Amino acid sequence: MKLNENSRPIEILLIEDNPGDQRLTREALKEGRLRNNLSIVEDGEEAIAFLKKLGDYKSVTRPDLILLDLNLPKMDGQEVLKIIKADEKLKRIPVVVLTTSSADEDIFKAYNLNANCFITKPVDFDQFIDVVKKTGEFWFTIVKLPEG
Repeated sequence: MKLNENSRPIEILLIEDNPGDQRLTREALKEGRLRNNLSIVEDGEEAIAFLKKLGDYKSVTRPDLILLDLNLPKMDGQEVLKIIKADEKLKRIPVVVLTTSSADEDIFKAYNLNANCFITKPVDFDQFIDVVKKTGEFWFTIVKLPEG
């Protein structure tokens, strides 16, 4: 199932403080076959404000997918994940943990907090681009998600 030109763009929220990884993710999504709108927030507190439509984020569109780094300032990614999955309005949004960590402890904790998947960021540029493209394709061409 490929989105056509008449479909609404996929709304993706990237929660990432590293400008280089933000740029790579943006490039990977541009190269993908899915039309999308990418919103970026740089820390955990800003992520929760965005998702709960607080302050400057009152008029943002609810994301269809969240790409979450674990190593964030102000509030770490695991705390963000815990809040998302405990919130009745947010818990069905797929959360893909996309982080540099490959520690078993981080993997177990993310899944125990109901992450939908855990991906260790590849160091190689081309592999990183490929992982992000495939992640988007998987969640929006293969998986059936609930509306709203």
